[in-house]
Amino acid sequence: MRSVEDHLSLVTASVVAPRPVQVAISEAQGLLCAEEVVTTDPLPAFDQAAIDGYAVRAVDVAAAGQEAPEDLATIGSGDADVERLDESDRLVVTLPVVGEVAAGSRTPTRLQPGQAVRVETGAPMPTLADAVVPVRWTDGGEDRVMIGHAVDSGEYVRATGDDVRPGDVAVRQGVIIGPAQVGLLAAVGRSRVLVHPRPRVSVIAVGNELVDIDRSPGAGQVYDINSYALAAAARDAGADVHRVGIAERDPARLREAVEAQLIRSEIVVICGSIGGASSRQLAEALADLGDLDIGRIAMHPGSVQGFGLLGKDEIPTFVIPANPVSALVTFEVMVRPLIRIALGKRQPMRRTVTARTIGPILSVEGRRGFLRGQLMRDERSGEYLVQVIGESESGTSHLLAELADANCLIMVDEDVEELRTGDSVEVMFLAARG
Repeated sequence: MRSVEDHLSLVTASVVAPRPVQVAISEAQGLLCAEEVVTTDPLPAFDQAAIDGYAVRAVDVAAAGQEAPEDLATIGSGDADVERLDESDRLVVTLPVVGEVAAGSRTPTRLQPGQAVRVETGAPMPTLADAVVPVRWTDGGEDRVMIGHAVDSGEYVRATGDDVRPGDVAVRQGVIIGPAQVGLLAAVGRSRVLVHPRPRVSVIAVGNELVDIDRSPGAGQVYDINSYALAAAARDAGADVHRVGIAERDPARLREAVEAQLIRSEIVVICGSIGGASSRQLAEALADLGDLDIGRIAMHPGSVQGFGLLGKDEIPTFVIPANPVSALVTFEVMVRPLIRIALGKRQPMRRTVTARTIGPILSVEGRRGFLRGQLMRDERSGEYLVQVIGESESGTSHLLAELADANCLIMVDEDVEELRTGDSVEVMFLAARG
């Protein structure tokens, strides 16, 4: 019996990354950048106001806000009018407002010493202006503006190339493209970018007893749950998913169905009855496509599963149990990490935390348990608390509804048969539900 760690190492070593493709930046979010995006132009491309206010020469407003001296004539005020406001001990600088520049303006504006120009955020700075006084530091005047606070040269100005200069790398190869990267690509004028696309995952359900959900099951038949559930799980992991649906057990038809997916996928997931004669039949049907190893893994649920590299491109192919709970747990533990690695994620595994049990938990000795659980947090201590979900304390019930209620998997070590109330255990977060 192979350990979970050994089997997972075998799986993750087989990752097949899709070839890079050019996509629109609106479609690139969440994908791995496959190129160094080097800028040719500065960002911003011109000096612009960083806030609504008045463009000025900093030297003209240097006295604003200073404590007023006995003799105002001693103040070096450049070309500005300086006065004491009412009975205040602080100085106010008054400048004529000689124009207004809106964001997007293409008309050059020139500022003379001792003048101010009203500017919007993003507006081009007038020639000679080297700072912006925010509106809140003024009286908001239209013809003349009273300024009660000095600014330094460059203050509230986004200078040419402040964000990115020509030759800078805007988005690096190997970075996951998020909202900020999308914005930066747009800012430097890139409409498309080279990325590693989402891995293509094909999901096939096998079983003569299966019918699709748009039909009524007959005697001895059940709905095809797994192809829908596993396709959703693959999509949640970030894959581009093709749900093949139900394939017949007939060896020739099954081989044909699988081979068709090997040429269009980076990962193939086959779900159906495995173990005993079913395993041999499946392996024999796919034998000329590659070596498919079906055996026991020291985990529960999902102790019987298969894995192999099939087709000329050696596509990672999984065979997982038919039971819906076992299928989803096996997918979480074995298939999802491979998808995340193909996406370039630095942390392909789900987040884990240590929690204290609030009830006894039974497990199967000799197998790593991945039991459905409810994770909570103590409001006072901040400690994580967990309880098992299931008809029995061991959590071995195969009810799908109980998995839907779980928000974590409780990971019980192989050498542990029972956890008592208050024991510590590692738990794996499942996807958050909004």
